[in-house]
Amino acid sequence: VQLQASGGGLVQPGGSLRLSCAASGITFSINGMAWFRQAPGKQREFVAHSPSGGSANYADSVKGRFTISRDNAKNTLYLQMNNLKREDTAVYYCNVGVSGWPYDHWGQGTQVTVSS
Repeated sequence: VQLQASGGGLVQPGGSLRLSCAASGITFSINGMAWFRQAPGKQREFVAHSPSGGSANYADSVKGRFTISRDNAKNTLYLQMNNLKREDTAVYYCNVGVSGWPYDHWGQGTQVTVSS
């Protein structure tokens, strides 16, 4: 299984970014997929989850600002992040699998920095 995350960068507060996670080596459509993040000096935390069937769910801190989506034809997971805040600064990781929580497979992470 390979997960390649991209789309991170430097953005001003209030700005937007879209993260992508391209997957290979899995049957994408039957996998649950999620985003986690880890800020400096903090533990990795849950951000958003797209189960293989059912509705997405979000951490309270990003609800209404972030949207998780998936394109099964492209084997790609997305995280649209709007109205970014300084506290969203972190390394973002995609997480994929069919069981357990967190799932078994992790991407390499992409840095998001929100700063003026």
